Amino acid sequence: MNSPMKLNQENLSQLPRDIMRPTYDRRQLTAGIVHVGVGGFHRSHEAFYTDELLQSSDASRWGICGVGLRAADRRMASILKEQDYLYSVIVKHPDGHRETRVIGSIVDYLMGCDDPAAVIDRMADAKTKIVSLTITEGGYNVDPDTGDFDRSNPDALHDVENPSNPKLVFGYLTAALKKRRQAGLPAFTVQSCDNILHNGDLTKQMLLSFARMQDSELADWIESEVCFPNAMVDRITPVTTDADIEYLQSEFKLVDNWPVACEPFRQWVVEDRFSNGRPKWQDVGVQFVADVTPYEKMKLRLLNAGHSVLGILGAIHGYQTIDECMRDDLFVTYLRQFFDHEVTPVLDPVPGIDLNEYKRTLVERFGNPSIGDQLSRICLESSSKLPVFLIPTIRENLSRGAGLEHAALVIAAWCYYSDKHADRHGNALEVTDGLKNDLQKAAKATSEDVLSFVKFKPVFGELATDERFTAIYAKMIDRLYRNPDVSEQMREIIDL
Repeated sequence: MNSPMKLNQENLSQLPRDIMRPTYDRRQLTAGIVHVGVGGFHRSHEAFYTDELLQSSDASRWGICGVGLRAADRRMASILKEQDYLYSVIVKHPDGHRETRVIGSIVDYLMGCDDPAAVIDRMADAKTKIVSLTITEGGYNVDPDTGDFDRSNPDALHDVENPSNPKLVFGYLTAALKKRRQAGLPAFTVQSCDNILHNGDLTKQMLLSFARMQDSELADWIESEVCFPNAMVDRITPVTTDADIEYLQSEFKLVDNWPVACEPFRQWVVEDRFSNGRPKWQDVGVQFVADVTPYEKMKLRLLNAGHSVLGILGAIHGYQTIDECMRDDLFVTYLRQFFDHEVTPVLDPVPGIDLNEYKRTLVERFGNPSIGDQLSRICLESSSKLPVFLIPTIRENLSRGAGLEHAALVIAAWCYYSDKHADRHGNALEVTDGLKNDLQKAAKATSEDVLSFVKFKPVFGELATDERFTAIYAKMIDRLYRNPDVSEQMREIIDL
């Protein structure tokens, strides 16, 4: 029996024929892209698209240098370095078929918390044309009360006083852009790849707010010279499991210590506004548009909100994965009604997209049994997700006088989830949320004040002052706390 083979540059030529691998000369790549936040999604999405481009054309100046800013990123840095920055992507089809390919577009990785100067210098280097981000919703340092940059954040205050030793991504960007300005170099593009509405606009707002705390003239230069294209990104990418690592070893005798598993579907819609050039990603399926707003609203309100609907209701019901929910006809019907009755009427026209086909595809994607997307992952940081994905739909339906029962049940279920940290059977649920303690305190006060949870303004704003919403919500809370079997309330809403 052949012994296992480590994934690295030297062994690429020995990989089984069933594994696609870089055919381009990685030694010739220049890191024209610096990416902050190298997780599973970046590796299945931007780095994947870039690898495809490198395979098909002379795009050697568009290699990627990864960056981690936190100590928690050190494991990724170590594994990628050991593997010459190569990693495997396992594309899992609904019928059980799998495609495996090795991605070679990442060529370096720097740790900001170990050597901030190295990261700043790499961003400031003339060869860097784009700095892209996947830093999650919480990484943008938004003050929930004002919607602006949270100037009270200790890390932000530290970065103002210590510009050469920053902690926040905005400190790094500001320091690098300052060096480029001083050197007479053109600005790089800042490209957000996070699931946030108007992600480019938000990035610009946060960076300018921080930069003005340090240097108002520099902030003015950033505002005039740096492009922040909005983008809609999509590819379901669950957390890598031991089974994914074992699959490569058993199937191919390949040792990859951190592969990525994902679905076949992928989409990237980007506003074509770049400061200093960009890859020809359109050659590998990226759609460049003048305005990404209708695409991102469609995706956030349908796919991301749909995930949260299934995640919270499914977790309380006792399910473990998204596809498990989708094997239950009740959940499928409920999800499709939420899409059709509450979301679709508030969406704008989406050029080139058949919404009915898009929704049908979502149901198919969610039901992919090969992905096994954990509900615990879906429910991570719900306090950052629901105000973007779900609550705006509730507000718009309130203003229209339209139905909102499907979404309101999710909010009531989230209250129960935050209060009990358990499903309907009493089994403990893992809760990972920056506002976990505040949410639980608000939820536990429900017994004295049925609206206590939705009065938590950092998440819900003034939603608790709307009498139509609170009447529906209070009725659902009463029923749910008397009988936490969410399926009973789901059936009642379906039959309305």
